[in-house]
Amino acid sequence: MSSRASRAPGPARPSVRPARCPDGTWETAQARPHASLRPGVIGYRGFRLAFPGPRARLEAPIGAVTLMLGFEGRVRVTEATGGWVGVGGQREAGGARPEGLRSVEFSSVLSGLTTTPVLGEHDGRLSGVEVLLTPWAAFTMFGTPLHELSGWRVDPDTLGALPEAGVDELSYELGRLSSWRARFGLIDETLGRWLSSGPRPASGTVRAWYALTHSGGAAPVSRIAGQAGWSVRHLENRFREQIGLSPKAAARVLRLQRARRLLCAGSSQVETAAACGYYDQAHLSGEFKAMTGCTPREFFLARGVHVDAGGPPATDRLAGEATSLVLRHGPRTGGALSSHSSLPGASLSKTAGHR
Repeated sequence: MSSRASRAPGPARPSVRPARCPDGTWETAQARPHASLRPGVIGYRGFRLAFPGPRARLEAPIGAVTLMLGFEGRVRVTEATGGWVGVGGQREAGGARPEGLRSVEFSSVLSGLTTTPVLGEHDGRLSGVEVLLTPWAAFTMFGTPLHELSGWRVDPDTLGALPEAGVDELSYELGRLSSWRARFGLIDETLGRWLSSGPRPASGTVRAWYALTHSGGAAPVSRIAGQAGWSVRHLENRFREQIGLSPKAAARVLRLQRARRLLCAGSSQVETAAACGYYDQAHLSGEFKAMTGCTPREFFLARGVHVDAGGPPATDRLAGEATSLVLRHGPRTGGALSSHSSLPGASLSKTAGHR
């Protein structure tokens, strides 16, 4: 193993926020990255899962790139379009996976921006750290046009642009460390080196991204382009390369992310639709189902069942956001979630579940 990847973690870092189940089936830990990495690196979430059977989690689109550094177990990642997974939609008879639906297993996985939901499955034992990145920071770190990641997940070591020993080696070293604090420190150090040697995003891309995120996806693309000193076409090309989605597609993701946050905080669908710039409640519901596979009511009913069942905190990838659903998962049948029904309340783990 490279000495560069196995250096001791740096000096004291921001506090780690741990949580653990008394029966030992799961533990989590959250922390902010070192100040020198912000705002490009958003946050860290460590997890150790030791369940007696398989688990599955539905992930809604978010305005961030996720790097999952796994050091125990593997995760199967599948497109979850058309309600196939059984949350607020119809799956094919017998739970068969629709022909052509992509499904790949990873130890570590890099997930770019997307406008469709994704299903993650594992056998019950999984440990690792999720690193949340702004898209432009991921462009710098991995040195690849982000449209190549849009809508799909890849093994980050296949990108071939890392300046040193890659993600697999970092994951190995993380597994050897005995504390979350030490793991987060090693990630701080490693990401700092990766970010220092990658291609720089255009300053206009970064400004445009923050203008879009701060408006919750509501800012007109023409205005954002003008503020960057670019034409709309040039902004679109820059976003495709350095963000991964077009400005309009990214705005859809950010707007729905804000809508989920408002709904989770107790706003009605009518209030949320008006606040987020949807035409009406029907427009909100249609966009919600297109990008999560279920209606707003189904999504938040499902999340409520998980909380009532005693699931762990910090299930969501982004702090303060509503990004994920924990699903019940029986034995695999042809790779499908054969235990799912079309009703979200019947699709959830009734025991403490996580990822």
